[in-house]
Amino acid sequence: MPGDASSSAAVGGDGPARRALILVENLSVPFDRRVWQECTTLRDAGWTVDVICPLGSKRDTEREVVIDGVRIHRYPLHAATGGPAGYLREYGSALWHTARLARQVGPVDVVHACNPPDLLFLPALWLKRRGARFVFDQHDLVPELYLSRFDRGEDLLYRAVCALERLTYRAADIVLATNESYRDVALRRGGKRPEDVFVVRSAPDTDRFQPVPPEPELKRGKPHLLCYLGVMGPQDGVDYALRSLAKLRDEFGRTDWHAVFVGGGDTFDAMVELSGRLGLSEQVQFTGRVPDADLARYLSTADVCLSPDPRNPLNDVSTMNKVLEYMVMGRPMVSFDLREARVSAGDAAVYAPANDESGFAGLIAQLLDDPDKRAWMGKLGQERVNGPLSWRNSQRALLAAYAAACGDRAPVAARGRKRAGRRPLR
Repeated sequence: MPGDASSSAAVGGDGPARRALILVENLSVPFDRRVWQECTTLRDAGWTVDVICPLGSKRDTEREVVIDGVRIHRYPLHAATGGPAGYLREYGSALWHTARLARQVGPVDVVHACNPPDLLFLPALWLKRRGARFVFDQHDLVPELYLSRFDRGEDLLYRAVCALERLTYRAADIVLATNESYRDVALRRGGKRPEDVFVVRSAPDTDRFQPVPPEPELKRGKPHLLCYLGVMGPQDGVDYALRSLAKLRDEFGRTDWHAVFVGGGDTFDAMVELSGRLGLSEQVQFTGRVPDADLARYLSTADVCLSPDPRNPLNDVSTMNKVLEYMVMGRPMVSFDLREARVSAGDAAVYAPANDESGFAGLIAQLLDDPDKRAWMGKLGQERVNGPLSWRNSQRALLAAYAAACGDRAPVAARGRKRAGRRPLR
């Protein structure tokens, strides 16, 4: 694993500030918390940071804005509907707008592209030809995402996304992996050198996101509150959670709980409908996306949190943000037995056999009956997320990655002045 580097190495000492351009397609910024933490880390290390991303629907709605010293350029984007043709329209529009805005930003030292999709290497290549270094921030393994989300097997489109991943790895000078499993893929499947792949784990902002006093009224008159936080997509397991809650009621005879599901996504309406079909409408509440303050209220009141991501090719090797957010709030959780879930949560979670809804329900029941174990698990989770899994460690890895990307190259501002000095006088 590459070593540490100081912020002075990242910015090149007292010389001209370097400039980074971060490209994002699937979320707006600063709503994308990982990207925003990267932006502010680079800013604090002396970088000038620009971001190109889509407009948000209810927040992040300004076309261009400077927030805390980071300039954000946003473009309109309609999420894909209607199968492959919809994705072609979405991605084609995103690439056109990204290239258009990148020209406006001008020369940069580093272009930092976040997937999905694995298409942003195209504008990154254009910037590389103009002297930038390309940092690939691999948020998702897109081939595994395709297999897990669409259940179509290794068809023509699967082979296409594999090819795009290979092209992205080939173009990248440095790869940022969210965990060791992703790093292994970059080395093994991407053919990257070990010294060019850095693990930059996602982590909650513990200065901003902290527990608050519990509010018993959120339990709707029940002794216990269960909480799910996160995206609701085909691969996220909300349907597993709902069926587990039905089994908690029917197989274990437990009705002493209220459950709240916080978040939105492609399957939100379908999950509300499934809850009704399972007879859970009176005990399960869907909030949609909520402000951070409300999220802290729900999590601080929860007795047990749910991480129902089923085992599939993507989830088994991915770090779930919800797991880390449960931990920072000191909440115990029930998870299916996934490789990276164990790496992140350790003993702060209990693990049901993969995709076993009855086993998941049984573990919820056990934790509801054991407040001492819940308290111990919550304390352990907080210690982990404030220690080995803290953003401080990821900051060091990010700055080391940028130092490796730039090496001894002069900042773009200095290169520009040098070129200007060679122009003939008129």
